[in-house]
Amino acid sequence: MSDKILIVEDEEAIADLEKDYLELSGFEVEIASDGETGLKRALNEDFQLVILDLMLPGVDGFEICRQMREKKNTPIIMVSAKKDDIDKIRGLGLGADDYMTKPFSPSELVARVKAHLNRYQRLVNSNAKENTVIEIRGLKIDKTARRVWVNGVEKNFTSREFDLLTFLAENPNHVFTKEELFRKIWDMDSVGDIATVTVHIKKIREKIEQNSAKPQYIETIWGVGYRFKV
Repeated sequence: MSDKILIVEDEEAIADLEKDYLELSGFEVEIASDGETGLKRALNEDFQLVILDLMLPGVDGFEICRQMREKKNTPIIMVSAKKDDIDKIRGLGLGADDYMTKPFSPSELVARVKAHLNRYQRLVNSNAKENTVIEIRGLKIDKTARRVWVNGVEKNFTSREFDLLTFLAENPNHVFTKEELFRKIWDMDSVGDIATVTVHIKKIREKIEQNSAKPQYIETIWGVGYRFKV
């Protein structure tokens, strides 16, 4: 059975073009042309991925993303004509997995959809017999259950936040550039998407560090990237 994708987009021509390209690639595609309908369908129906426009009538993409992340880990690709980094940072901070700026190539959209679905499906279909756990100075990461505790208190992580934290913890004392982290975690080249890594590191620190300004786990190596300290 083909993966089912929801496009929440009020510009009919754009939605139809995205739908055509995705259907040619074998996906089943539904369109919601306003925010309220899109939010209702995203929360109540079974979609494997949501392509979410930012500026929508009724309910905007930020609010849809926020409410989805309270209930689901479904991959979200946010799209917008707004080029400001602040919008990208806000969208990623709310839990979007990716952010594309209009206009973009439909073939690039298809490639990103495939990359996000492949990674998500590998995670969902993982059937490890025993839970693999990483424990470092009060931080406990259960890779199998995809759960995180800090000093015995469980913290909620989005799929990408969990993947990024786990990757860094499994490779301690190694300095990774933002470009390397984007390729490792998002399975894509990092052209124009450095803010994605920065925002996710910030959100992770807020959840695991006692003082984000003086992190004891994820250290910034200025001019280079990030390192997990042990």
